[in-house]
Amino acid sequence: MLHLDKKIIILITSIMILSVSIILGIKSMTSNDGQKKDLIDSIKNIKYYKEANQSRYIKYQKENLNLNNDLVVLYVNIGIDKDFYTDIKPSLRPGTKEILVNKFYVLQSDYIPNDLEEIDDEYQVGGKMLVSEAAASFNQMAKKAQQENLHIRAVSAYRSYDYQDNLYHRYVNRDGQTKADTYSARPGHSEHQTGLAVDVDNVTQTFDNFGNTEEALWMRANAYKYGFILRYTKENEFITGYQEEPWHYRYVGVQIASKMREENISSYEEYYFKYLDN
Repeated sequence: MLHLDKKIIILITSIMILSVSIILGIKSMTSNDGQKKDLIDSIKNIKYYKEANQSRYIKYQKENLNLNNDLVVLYVNIGIDKDFYTDIKPSLRPGTKEILVNKFYVLQSDYIPNDLEEIDDEYQVGGKMLVSEAAASFNQMAKKAQQENLHIRAVSAYRSYDYQDNLYHRYVNRDGQTKADTYSARPGHSEHQTGLAVDVDNVTQTFDNFGNTEEALWMRANAYKYGFILRYTKENEFITGYQEEPWHYRYVGVQIASKMREENISSYEEYYFKYLDN
């Protein structure tokens, strides 16, 4: 009889434990659902909110509790909740100075800007070309710097798909793909193919030492007046996937460059998905 009573007590205890677990589980699910609803309600009014990205917003927010909702939405729209070079799509706004090319957006191998123009000889070496609007602005910028006894010279500008392909794989063979991806774009993913990107030096220092020159300081302070932005910085490395490049400038036009400076926007991706993504 005593043995039977023990079995009944164990059974009742087990049922009670199970019941409590179920109740707590339901409460947890209800709480999670409530948190999801609260997050969704709080981000729906953000102007760049996309319903299609809703589940990604929720997941990214859980993984990055230090971020405010605006940044959660913005970063997911940019795509940095995913690994670089995944979910690759065609570049956005091709043929315009607003074009977006990065590790998520790719140019076709036959993409060539239709209005390439050589930069003035005194401001470049080796026949470097940019799209005509960018070339004209670069000439004006380099001329102004020269008037202040500073020297800015284009050492790399437009590159074809094949050129970038050879360059990238040379770096991969030397350093391995993981390291090469931190400083060189895969073919089709280079801004140089757009004819809007330029690498500069100051004639006396190689481009990779440009960051330590007076010209680099001048460019940081004045490039926006001519429509150029410093594209890859330490601050935006987690967004672009590239290490700092003080020599790499991208032409976006005076209006965009000025607004990015005014609002202290560190990367073109952030500007694009705030103001240009439809």
